[in-house]
Amino acid sequence: MTVVERAAETEAPAIRAPAIVEAREVDKRYETGQLEVHALRGVSLTVAAGEMVAIMGPSGSGKTTLLNCLSGLDAVDGGDVLIDGISLASMSDEERTDYRAQRMGFVFQFYNLMPVLSAVENVELPLLVARVDAKQARRRALDALDMVGLLERASHVPEELSGGQRQRATIARALVNNPAIVWADEPTGDLDSENAEEIIALMRRLNVEQNLTFLIVTHDIGVGRSTDRIVRMVDGTIVDEELLEVRGNGRPRHVR
Repeated sequence: MTVVERAAETEAPAIRAPAIVEAREVDKRYETGQLEVHALRGVSLTVAAGEMVAIMGPSGSGKTTLLNCLSGLDAVDGGDVLIDGISLASMSDEERTDYRAQRMGFVFQFYNLMPVLSAVENVELPLLVARVDAKQARRRALDALDMVGLLERASHVPEELSGGQRQRATIARALVNNPAIVWADEPTGDLDSENAEEIIALMRRLNVEQNLTFLIVTHDIGVGRSTDRIVRMVDGTIVDEELLEVRGNGRPRHVR
């Protein structure tokens, strides 16, 4: 890199992408018997399109509850969530379900793959449920498996795949509908350190190459440090946000 290029990188202003997710003073309560749990307390958060954000905090801090509320899996008890500027509260249950199917992808810790289906059948399943033509669904599923480096294992059922390969299949399934955002809840929690590093590197590559937005709930600081920003939660509130310098992906740096 020349001196001029280094100077341009150092001096370039931060580029603000439009917000794809916006939480406004979100509250969430659960009732367990006679006990009320205040899971989220006035949480406000904005995620820009193309950003990769980690949500971190101790058990019971509200990380997964926040993900569920932001994605519309759970309704909020106060405040609002906007996705691409559209209020989830303004949607019916059916509209939220359709929106998730069309615009969102999900990756979970324990894969949630159908054991009797092959990798490609698992990946194409959401498309078939959405009544996509079978030939088109198969083509898109194979393309998604190729994107995550699992094409050669397309015909194998989950028990014939390693943990890392199963998570790759899960990521392919999350990508098959060309989502605007991918939600990931402890995506490396069931993997050994080597496979965990491979999966988070894969997610970062997809983030950079496809401009995919990722919001990741994790307890692993290594995963957090691989993202653009760490949001830390305690007792249902956001207590800290840390912007990270993105290395080697050609993006503008965050500035504090």
